[in-house]
Amino acid sequence: MVNGSGMDEVFRVRFSSEEINALREALSDMVNPVTAFVFIDDKCRYCRDTVELMDIISRVSPKSDNEKLLKLVVIHRKEDREGLFEKFGVYRVPTVALLNGYIKYVGMPAGEEIRSLVETIIRLSTGDSGLSANTKNVLANLKGKVVIDVFVTPICPYCPYAALLANMFAFESYVSGNKSLRVDIIEAFENPDIADRYNVFNVPTIVVNNVVEFIGVPTEQELLSIVLKHSQRSYTKELFDKAMEELRRSLERGNYDS
Repeated sequence: MVNGSGMDEVFRVRFSSEEINALREALSDMVNPVTAFVFIDDKCRYCRDTVELMDIISRVSPKSDNEKLLKLVVIHRKEDREGLFEKFGVYRVPTVALLNGYIKYVGMPAGEEIRSLVETIIRLSTGDSGLSANTKNVLANLKGKVVIDVFVTPICPYCPYAALLANMFAFESYVSGNKSLRVDIIEAFENPDIADRYNVFNVPTIVVNNVVEFIGVPTEQELLSIVLKHSQRSYTKELFDKAMEELRRSLERGNYDS
């Protein structure tokens, strides 16, 4: 694990002129506006760095009608009058939220993580997830809620692939109107307590509805099968809980009437 000054070095925001040009060229594929929400507070080690990183990405994004296509909104906990922390399900800072919180980067997206973040922004902008028609159809018809947690680190070269795949699952569920699936990309160095909860020793590790399902990058079909399984389970549980609640209320009404 990286810690101390080594950790700070990993998360330092530094781009060469060549990297800035490459970033600008990649973002030139953007078509429609994308809004990135950055959640911060005062007691936060990497909040300032995260805002700086997202500001750089926003500034090099292309313009439409004289407005940057990547719009940046910084939400400070003390100034969150609209309750966006709660609405977006933000429980740690810094967090970068896309797609109204259905995609979140919990912890600063640094190093290799920037690759999946930028590609996710581009695909949200173009509307092209790259997923198969069958996957899109399944995600549009999920009945039970699914939460995918992808544990990553800035030095993992494979993590961006796992993060991007999960993000596109959330995107297709969202744009279909279903909105049954959301994704948290969790930076393990910054959130060791969450990583320890799932005994994360290698990344990427993918957790679906609190169950570790993959260590490494799954194929699209492998992830889809697991998502469908958990969706069916959670839907069955929802139906059971609803039936038990209706039974409880019925018994209460009966007791009251007697």
